[in-house]
This record gives sequence, C-alpha cells and structure tokens, in this order.
Amino acid sequence: MIEFTSSFGSLDPNDAAPYYRDPTHKEILIVTNKPLDGKPSETATAGTSWHSDRTYTLRPTKASFLLCKEKPSVGGDTIFSNMYKAYETLSRPFQEFLDKLEAIHDVSLIKGLDKRDPEKVAAMKKLNPPVIHKVIQTHPETGRKCLFVGQRIRSFVGMTEAESAPILSFLNQHAVSLEFTYRHNWSLNDLMMWDNRCTMHIAVPNYDKSQIRYMLRTALLGEEIGRRFEETAKAEVSMEKELAAVS
Repeated sequence: MIEFTSSFGSLDPNDAAPYYRDPTHKEILIVTNKPLDGKPSETATAGTSWHSDRTYTLRPTKASFLLCKEKPSVGGDTIFSNMYKAYETLSRPFQEFLDKLEAIHDVSLIKGLDKRDPEKVAAMKKLNPPVIHKVIQTHPETGRKCLFVGQRIRSFVGMTEAESAPILSFLNQHAVSLEFTYRHNWSLNDLMMWDNRCTMHIAVPNYDKSQIRYMLRTALLGEEIGRRFEETAKAEVSMEKELAAVS
C-alpha cells in the first residue's frame, strides 16, 4: 500500500496523530474497532462525522487512500460528498458573502475524541492548535471553487459561536445533500482514493459493533494553506492596544 500510494506524491507521516499509526509503518493510520495490543481500539469512532482529512492542521490532506482489510457483514459504508457542487449550487449573493469568511478548525471537535486516552488527546491538542482556513477554496489544479467546511469548525473568524452556528448548520446540511453524494459499500481489499481538497466524507457507524471493521489509511501531504488562530488573535489584541494608545 505504501509503495502504490506514494507513487502519487509524498505520504503524510501522520505526525498530527502519531498514536494511531501502524507500529512499523508510520505512513499507515489504523482505523478500526478491533482491539489492538489487547486494548480497545481508540479509532473505532474515527471519521464518524462529516469532514475533510486534517483540516485542523496548516496542511490539510491533498488526497486520501483507504484500504478495507476486514468488514462487517452489513453496514460500515463510507459516504463522499462533492464540494464543488456544494459551492456551485449556492446563490450568487451567498457565494459572495462566504468568499469573505474564514473558519476556525479545531481538533477538539473530532467526534469520539472524549472517549480516547486523555493523555493522548491532550498531546494531540498541543500538536494541533486551532487553525484558520478560507471557507471558499480554489482548487490549485482545476481552478474550480469549492466549499471547505465540515463538523470540525468552531466558528468563523470575527464572529461569535452563536452567530456562526446557524450558518455552519446550513452549510453542512447543504453540502451533504443526496444529489452531491456517493455511498461506497465496501468489499474486502477495496482501495478507495479521493481528492480531499474538494470532497468531504463520513464513516457510517451503522453496523454490529461485535463485528470487525479494519481499515488502513495513507494520505498525501497537502500544501500549507492555513494559519494559526492564536497568531491572528495575538495580532488583533496588539492592534487594539495600538489603537487605544493613539486614541
């Protein structure tokens, strides 16, 4: 898997989530409900909310690869959503409004994170402080605009969480409209590949948890497109102080 997927570009060593890597191959992330080293897996609920991979980092994933090694008899599908279509079907005034917005992506919003080892979670949060990305992205290869949202966004820059919530709710519901989605029913040894820059996906947890779902994931490192939220916050505080001193 490493040899094949690395032919498309530089693989992510998974430094943003080092605790869930394959013990002998750091490029492979293990996503499973299968016990590991005699302990319950901490990635059993990984990916069970709509997201694009690693948006909580400065370099969101360029492309992702998921290999199915074990699967439940029924369920455990993955659904993908076309974020080009999600953007293109919005009204022009709303597109123009969103084009000015930036969103704060927060690793602490990963679903199920509260059920993982607290020390690992604390370390992940330290490794991945909140970052800012534009809500509308222009794909660097196709030149098409796409919506860049998901359920790991805290709020929009300059707006309160209360102000942001209804807009985020609408965008996340709109983005996963049935006509924009593809649902993949896994077969053993299927390898799915997708462009993470213009899609979202979700692992559907609709299967008997006594049955094993065991997936291996590799990913291509993306370009650095974000900036740290804390740096922006510090700059705003500094500017406010300067304005107060002048006034």
